[in-house]
Amino acid sequence: MIFQQGHADGLPDVAAAGPVPSFLPVLLIGVLFGLAMDYEVFLVSRMREHHEHSGDPAEAIAEGISRSARVGVAAALIMVAVFGGFVFNEDPIIKSIGFALAFGVFVDAFVVRMTLVPAVMALIGRHAWRMPRWLGRLVPEVDIEGARPPAARAAGPAAGAGVVAGRDTAADKSGARL
Repeated sequence: MIFQQGHADGLPDVAAAGPVPSFLPVLLIGVLFGLAMDYEVFLVSRMREHHEHSGDPAEAIAEGISRSARVGVAAALIMVAVFGGFVFNEDPIIKSIGFALAFGVFVDAFVVRMTLVPAVMALIGRHAWRMPRWLGRLVPEVDIEGARPPAARAAGPAAGAGVVAGRDTAADKSGARL
């Protein structure tokens, strides 16, 4: 919109208006999706690690954000600066790619990953950390962080009480199975 409809006319070296290359949306989706998933895995894995140890969803969200926010912000600012550097290129296609990627990373990192994801997880509460039983039977149980003691891993899911590696092995407080 900035480049196609000429909203950046007043900026130096920006053409009055021009078409958006057909490959630009595909390139943007691929790069931004990859970066977004990288930020997301980093952010939520910190939350999950703390939730495995504390069992408190609100504390896990706050601790996960506090531990990973600085690295996420630094990575996002670096990527915004790198992609923003392409704006100074003479080629209008490279200029539009750089602007779109810089803007996309900025919005994704600060609006979506640092604001919306923690807010939605806080609203969902303890349900964000549970896996439905039907899905738990289909997905293999992987304990990468070593959250369960070795004896509980060898004995199987029945040996641990409550939530084991993100799975509900016992009834919740209301007595209902998830």
